[in-house]
Amino acid sequence: MQATLDYPTLLEDLELVDGLVKHEPTSMELLCRRYSTVLKAIIMKVLHDESEAEDVLQEVFLQVWDRALTYSPEKGKLLSWLSTVARRRAIDRVRQTCAYRRATDRFEVVSRHPCKEISETHPVEHAAQQNDVRKLIDRQLDLLPDNQRQALCLAYLEGRSQREIASITRTPLGTVKTRIELGLKKLSHAIGGSRDKIL
Repeated sequence: MQATLDYPTLLEDLELVDGLVKHEPTSMELLCRRYSTVLKAIIMKVLHDESEAEDVLQEVFLQVWDRALTYSPEKGKLLSWLSTVARRRAIDRVRQTCAYRRATDRFEVVSRHPCKEISETHPVEHAAQQNDVRKLIDRQLDLLPDNQRQALCLAYLEGRSQREIASITRTPLGTVKTRIELGLKKLSHAIGGSRDKIL
């Protein structure tokens, strides 16, 4: 905690960035010790969710590890750059979550096709339409990348939570969420373009 209160000098930060550019593990450890508390606080102001904030914080550190070379001391302090990265990542997560919910809603509406009048007055036609929808979904699932198809099947066919999927597939939770989101978007787009032909 003390390390986050006594902010380092510019020289110390430059040495730290130099180590990150060289991919020195000790530099990443120092970065986490030095800035994790303040960065998580920034992320929490946007997300208001502990587990989501932890997930995004890890994404921030991975981005810094991969792109440390893009930091320029002429444009500001290291903490300012890190704060910007953290805030943008948090906002991106909010957008992803909203897009994921919208895609999920569309997918469920189309796959369930809750048209009561058709199902009651024309049960044979309704069953045929439902069968067509299922076939379309199966075809579109087959077109998805394996990891996205696996995540969707575990979530919707087996009813697994995202954390369970992460554990089963040994994949980071953030990656699981992204795979489900991308898969749902593709399915929603494909099904949406074919609804008039099916329903």
